[in-house]
Amino acid sequence: MQPSPPPRIPANELRPGRHWYATAAVIAVVLTALGAVIGVSRFHDVVDAVDTGHQFADGDTVTLRLDPEDEKALWIKERGPSPDQSCDITGPGAPRLTDPGIDVFLTRDAAWNPLHTIHVPRAGEYKITCTSQGPSRYAIGDPGGLVAFGGWLILAGLFPVVGILICAAIVLVTAVRRSGHRKRLLAERHGPQRIPMAAASARARNGVG
Repeated sequence: MQPSPPPRIPANELRPGRHWYATAAVIAVVLTALGAVIGVSRFHDVVDAVDTGHQFADGDTVTLRLDPEDEKALWIKERGPSPDQSCDITGPGAPRLTDPGIDVFLTRDAAWNPLHTIHVPRAGEYKITCTSQGPSRYAIGDPGGLVAFGGWLILAGLFPVVGILICAAIVLVTAVRRSGHRKRLLAERHGPQRIPMAAASARARNGVG
């Protein structure tokens, strides 16, 4: 006599619902895509970080139209910032040139370093003039170069990792809880599962109660 198959519980009766598996996959995909978007966006930003096509030299005056929301920096070509360089900015209110921190921007034939970050109090035209003890070339650009891009790249790489970890956690918790729910339903509906007849006969022959 063939033993009866174990009772089954329809999958749609188990809780949490299987839609949590889809939710976990969506979270992983969204965070991975978000990391890719951040990485690509910041890559495009760093490629065009410095306007090397409009350089100016010692003693030249460059005029910029800026708003307080604009994030701009003054860069110097092939020379790190030092007391040798002196730059001034004039314009409406009290514009300032501040320390930009350490960064670098590379072109095919030169390395650029940030010299000053530009801060303006209100919209208007501002004039910048620089001098140094040696011939220097300057350009206006964004505050972030390769160092800042590296920080953003690390952040972008964390998004897929976090997404995969969240996905794995949701899948594991869902699977464990569904398994526990299935066992509870089996116990409620069918009671303790009986030993198949063939196994019971074998145990009887071996004198096992």
